[in-house]
Amino acid sequence: MLKLNDPEVQELIKFSREGGGTEMLNDPNIQDILMDVTKDEENSIPIIKCLLEGKTTDEEIAEETEIRLNIVRIILYKLYDAGVASYKRSKDPETQWYTYSWRFEENKIAEIVTRKYEKFSEEIQQSLEYEEENMFFVCSNGCRYNFDEASERNFTCPDCDSSLEFQDNTTVITELKELMDRIN
Repeated sequence: MLKLNDPEVQELIKFSREGGGTEMLNDPNIQDILMDVTKDEENSIPIIKCLLEGKTTDEEIAEETEIRLNIVRIILYKLYDAGVASYKRSKDPETQWYTYSWRFEENKIAEIVTRKYEKFSEEIQQSLEYEEENMFFVCSNGCRYNFDEASERNFTCPDCDSSLEFQDNTTVITELKELMDRIN
């Protein structure tokens, strides 16, 4: 499993620091993560670029990107909820209005990537264990059952009434092991 000190994650952190963070946004994996957070493919990247380029208030970002202020605020708060943006609140002494100065937290992206890889690695490990610990039977339509399920059904598919035949899952196991090796 990837950890914060793994080379891939360190490369992401280095990538974000050396490019002032803007180069990091060119990575499709980073863009996918951010889209998962904001659920807004059209406006998220321009807003984050503004943050990385020094625009800190929602008004500055809205003006620079020509994105409506309420959309900018929605995206900023989604980033905040995910932990990849933070803000400081200050009060204007004349107007008594609050101003929020936003900051994009590049290092938090590396943590999200790490968690995502860890979850993916866990899922692959669980699938591998399941495949290794079970025998499988399939019908002509591709319905797949483990031995216990197949024997409960008298080795007959409940959907199409065809007989269930043994399936060699060696290829699936090999592919899962290769995937684990690539991740680790």
